[in-house]
Amino acid sequence: METVLRVVLVYLFLMFALRVMGKREFGEMAPFDFAVLLLIPEMFSQAMSREDFSLTNAFVAVGTLLTLVFATSVLSYRFKRVGEVVAGVPAVLVRHGHLVTRNLDRERVSPDEVLDAMHAAGLHRMDEVRWAILETDGRITIIPWQPSGVTPAEDSPTV
Repeated sequence: METVLRVVLVYLFLMFALRVMGKREFGEMAPFDFAVLLLIPEMFSQAMSREDFSLTNAFVAVGTLLTLVFATSVLSYRFKRVGEVVAGVPAVLVRHGHLVTRNLDRERVSPDEVLDAMHAAGLHRMDEVRWAILETDGRITIIPWQPSGVTPAEDSPTV
């Protein structure tokens, strides 16, 4: 039982710590994927090096971790607010060609990073960008202006 409690406490601590660090810290990998990848080898390392002779303890620890991951996934799917807390929500960095400095500051994204993403999308001027969105996995999505009958006042992202 002590193993299960320890895994639950470490998991909750890592969830909180990685969520506080922000989206940009891990690039393409979600923070919770990163945490699981770190924890599983650690849990098996003692059993494999015979420091803890109970392989069963390692199986219980990893089973508990995977159960927590599954439970977090189910709760995030069933309850939107839980999903927002766990994974975060996308942040608008550019709206209709203008930087949203409040969101840039909150997410710790520099204007140069937005410009880099623009250039990678083949755009060279800020007024060519309809939306730049920091996704929950840390990527910046650039949505360029396209000819259409939609006016900027009618157009708003779902985020």
